[in-house]
Amino acid sequence: MTTNNNILTDSFGRTHSYLRISLTEKCNLRCTYCMPENGVPLSPKSELMTTDEIFEIASIFVKHGVTKIRLTGGEPLVRKDFSSILKQLSTLNTTLSITTNAVLVDRFINDFKTYGLNDINVSLDSLNADKFTYITRRNQFKKAYNNIIRLLEEGFRVKLNVVLLKDFNDDEIIDFINFTKHLNISVRFIEFMPFDGNNWNKDKLVTQAEILQKVETYFGYQNTIPLKNEKNFTARNYQIQGFKGNFGIISSVSNPFCDSCNRIRLTANGNIKNCLFSNTETALLQPYRAGKNIEPLIGNLIKKKHAVRAGMKDFETLNKPEFHTNNRSMITIGG
Repeated sequence: MTTNNNILTDSFGRTHSYLRISLTEKCNLRCTYCMPENGVPLSPKSELMTTDEIFEIASIFVKHGVTKIRLTGGEPLVRKDFSSILKQLSTLNTTLSITTNAVLVDRFINDFKTYGLNDINVSLDSLNADKFTYITRRNQFKKAYNNIIRLLEEGFRVKLNVVLLKDFNDDEIIDFINFTKHLNISVRFIEFMPFDGNNWNKDKLVTQAEILQKVETYFGYQNTIPLKNEKNFTARNYQIQGFKGNFGIISSVSNPFCDSCNRIRLTANGNIKNCLFSNTETALLQPYRAGKNIEPLIGNLIKKKHAVRAGMKDFETLNKPEFHTNNRSMITIGG
């Protein structure tokens, strides 16, 4: 372990330069792995960060070394002041990105271009319209798909986030990779992770090893080319020989990448989480509104970050509901 006076450096020497800001707890879809079937209790509007508060709190993180901000939700584009938030954040010395379901993307393409938001992650768990409707509980596949194609045509860097569920969409792994043959797009397969209300169990998990076995059996081991991992990577990336795009695997459960983690999450109601799996949060919004210095609060939570998955080091621990039912639902964390 190491000591460092930077409030964004934890006790394991990891410096957190990537801030994920959830703009809203609301969404226009109802994905089964993200939102409980009966919905979630929403924070009163008065307890959510305003446009100015998002900018001001984000500025504190940027002052201490954050270089990338990702806007998440819920669905960030359902927030009525989204364009104003984006405009303010664009004045900070950071890279801006967003995670969206793409249903409303066509309304904001000009804003993305104006304010320099070029990296767009789209959550899309099936290329089959009926499956899409089943998992999202909404009939919006055509709109989302057409907007993905439009983003590519407009020159944005697009990644598709695909949460794999065994016996549901794991039979589409090859279809998704074939989607990268002629399109400059990155598909990222995400292992099903445990959150409150999503009925997680390891039998639904499709692991990194299972994904690669399917891919190498179909395309051939020699044609499945590993790509160099990015610094602070979450996805281990590959490309099929001759394909224009690529694919990656985010293996938070079977093969975590915690030793290079540089992410902090700021929820829509102004709490920070030092790990996606953690049920421990620190409130920043109320102290900030009271005029208090929130920098020590940030530093204290970062220093408490565990080495691996909020202390859940193995399958046995991860498989115990008491460790993740006390966490938020994914929709109120921010993807």
